[in-house]
This record gives sequence, structure tokens and C-alpha cells, in this order.
Amino acid sequence: MDSKTLNQILEIAFAKRVSDVHFEVGNPPFFRAHGQLLRSKLASLKPEDTEFIAATIMKNNKRDLPADFTEFDASYSLASSGRFRVSIFKQRGNIGIVMRVIPPEIGSFKDLQLPAVLAEIVKAPNGLVLVTGPTGNGKSTTLASMINYINEKYSYNIITIEDPIEFLFSSIKSCIIQREVGIDTADFSSALKASLRMDPDVIMVGELRDLETIDACIKASETGHLVFSTLHTQSAASTINRIIGHFPPESQEIIRQRLADILVATVSLRLVEDKTGENLIPVVEVMRTTTTIQACIRDGNLDDIEGHIEKGSAQYQMQSMDQHLIQLCNKGLISMKEAKRVSNSMDLERKLTFT
Repeated sequence: MDSKTLNQILEIAFAKRVSDVHFEVGNPPFFRAHGQLLRSKLASLKPEDTEFIAATIMKNNKRDLPADFTEFDASYSLASSGRFRVSIFKQRGNIGIVMRVIPPEIGSFKDLQLPAVLAEIVKAPNGLVLVTGPTGNGKSTTLASMINYINEKYSYNIITIEDPIEFLFSSIKSCIIQREVGIDTADFSSALKASLRMDPDVIMVGELRDLETIDACIKASETGHLVFSTLHTQSAASTINRIIGHFPPESQEIIRQRLADILVATVSLRLVEDKTGENLIPVVEVMRTTTTIQACIRDGNLDDIEGHIEKGSAQYQMQSMDQHLIQLCNKGLISMKEAKRVSNSMDLERKLTFT
């Protein structure tokens, strides 16, 4: 492996529009395309190949890979194509690398087939907006689109705290400051505390990973800032439950009160195959915090939230995951089999019959 070969492989990834590239000892490079992992026809990698790739990535970041590392996150840039989010890890004593392709341009809501109501959600003067979903289902892309919409429409000071920096923003109407954990700041919680002294209007935190970061985001939302972040959860109810569950039992009641007051919306994503099997379409649950949903959060009645989302679809432009799946089925864009694979509901077919 040399730099020319590595860059050629990565350029192929951009040209073929794959989402991820895998480098593991004993296997050729793999590409993930349309959700499927595809084995390339290249030679199997040796330990020195993945060591070279890891060293090249770290050199690109002007950093050294820690000698005692077990996993490490970084980014990588190609002058000709774009950027990658990189996970470097140990497996059976060897180095492995997975590189997530970051599109060179930030798509609009329409480009990404996202609900138009996101443009209303980002108008909130303050509070907490959460984008959720499993890994690889479009959270970062959606969050970048929301931040860039604000950037295009409003004159705000936007601070992002990421690990690593993924999409690169150019200041348009807003001023955007991007800080990377490990390079520009020690950790998310330290950067959040510092950001409050940097005259922010909007703060974007790459991920809510721990109690300290969650608490700092809630405090920033309570003090008049609009805060965006992500969580690896699959619905509004599971998102709220996850946040509350990070706090000790004796604090959970007050956290429910605080969260009810500052939560603006949750946007939960899943990518599904269209009927051709060649494209992925986002299925999106949108919950906006109405007074009814505030009461559900305060009282701990999280199982009632999906029903209120469905009842508020017309008035508040909310939608449950099942409502969006049914809409896509009725338009002939996805199959019932694919809809049932994604839905958590046991009666999706019955719901479809009555639409």
C-alpha cells in the first residue's frame, strides 16, 4: 500500500457514491453501497498496509496515533474529492480502519428528501433540537443541512463542537466557528462551557455521549441558546428515556421538568431501500414539543407520545415513523416488506388498510 493506491481507492468511493470503505487485515477493501457491503477485487491487506493507512490518516491530521490506543476517531481529506470520517481500531492485534464518506456539498432539505417542517424547527429562538437514529442513517447529514439552512438565512454566531469535524461550513450570513475535540479542545463538556463565553446564538454538539455533556447542553438551552445534537436512539420516546436515564434516580423528576421546558423537537431517521433497490430513502419521525407532549414528558407517560405525534400531524406538521412509511408505500416508493422491516409496530398493515 502507498499513498497513490490509497487515494485511488478513496476516489473510487466518491465516484461510486459508496457510504463507507473498510480496511481490515486478511481481507481486500470492502465498500458499502446502498446498504450492502461489497468485497472489492483488490489484494488482501497485510498488517503493514493498515498500519500505513492509519499513519497516513494521522499525518493528514498533524497528529501521531497513540501507542496504546484501542480505538481512535479522526478525519481525512482528499484534495480532489472530499472528506472522510475515520474510525481506527484494533482487532486481533492488528489495525483496522473504517472510513465514512462525507459528501462534498451540504444538501438542502429538498435534496435530502427531508420534511419541510425542519425549516420551521430551526427558527426556534432557543431550546434543544435532537437528531437521532442508528449509525449510518443520516444523522450527521441532516444536522449539517439544518445548520447550513440557519447559516444561509440568519446572521447568527454558530459554534460547532465535533469529534471529528465532518462537514466544512463556509460562513454565509452567519459566522461559523468549528472546533474539533482532541485538536481544538479537550472534550465536549469543556468546549461547551467555553462556548458560552464566545457570544453564541447556536451551538451544535456532535453527539450527546455522557452525563456531563447532556447536562451542559440542557443548561445552554435554558440560558437562551439554540442547541443541536445527536443520539443513537430510534424514536422520540426512546430519546427522552435515554436522556433521563443518564441521570441518577433522585434527579430524574427535575430533569423531566427541565427537558419538557427546553426540548424543541426530535427528528428520528432511518434509511430504507426504494423499490428498485438502488437508492436509499430517509424515513423520518418528527416530534415537536406541544403542550400535550410537554405534559407526557413531565409525567413520564412516554408511551403516549407516538399517539400524540400522529394526532398532531396536520396541525403541527409532525409525523410518526409509521405515518411516513405508509406515505412512502402509498406513493409506490418502497415495498411493504421494507416498511415492515423498519417499523416497530405490529399492525403496520392494518394502519395501511385504513389510510
